[in-house]
Amino acid sequence: MGAEPCTAQHPDEPAPDQGGGLVRVRLAISYDGTALHGWARQPGQRTVQGDLEQALATVLRRPVELTVAGRTDAGVHATGQVAHCDVPRDVWDEHRGRLVRRLRGVLAPDIAVTAVEEAHPDFDARFSALGRHYVYRLSDSPAGPPPLRRLDTAAWPRSLDATRMAAAAGLLLGEHDFAAYCRRREGATTIRTLLALDVVRDGDVITIAASADAFCHSMVRSLVGALLAVGEGRRPPEWPATLLARTERASEVPVAPAGGLALVRVDYPPDDMLAARATVTRARRS
Repeated sequence: MGAEPCTAQHPDEPAPDQGGGLVRVRLAISYDGTALHGWARQPGQRTVQGDLEQALATVLRRPVELTVAGRTDAGVHATGQVAHCDVPRDVWDEHRGRLVRRLRGVLAPDIAVTAVEEAHPDFDARFSALGRHYVYRLSDSPAGPPPLRRLDTAAWPRSLDATRMAAAAGLLLGEHDFAAYCRRREGATTIRTLLALDVVRDGDVITIAASADAFCHSMVRSLVGALLAVGEGRRPPEWPATLLARTERASEVPVAPAGGLALVRVDYPPDDMLAARATVTRARRS
């Protein structure tokens, strides 16, 4: 007989009853995505999910399956990623006080579980989220990014006008169909509410902070790519917003390099609003 698995909740199933012996565990995760092929498991490739599930299975001595807040692409980093899984109560009680330290001993240095905690049974790392926050860092210095930040700061070969970029970013805020900025996935909506898209220059480094209820595939890097075209003077500040009328991916929008992007925070409601939030999130927008 194999070990009882630690399983992720199926989106259409109710959360497990903790009184039945299962505990929902919430994990805070950070990683340097440089050598990783994104979050999701891939055969023959090193990924965040693959490494984490293997490490958890080693420590807990049973198979583990994680549900994540945001499936980052290859090369993208995270300082505020969130995931959950369900474990038997006796396993949680045995390992809770030392799980972070033991995971550090089996994970590679580019992935860290920074905290674990028992979560409300209605908590779902993906469907309970209110908002996701990303930061994109780039440098247009002729010397390139600062050497100590070279792994999380993209080098840009041409000078950029951050004021023009900020003006263009402001026109993209609100609920829109961002199909022009997304790599479409079957059955997934491209309607999103962009809560913030702030462009700030500090010396040779430009930081673009993006917040939304959720982001579709490659959306942040595509938004940054459009802003870069504006910053270089190749497009007017109004151009990125005009693409919102498109119903398909805009081929003229470049995708910014992955290494400058990091998921920095995921927001969740209070425990008594988790179930209601999950219901809203699962409702497809049109």
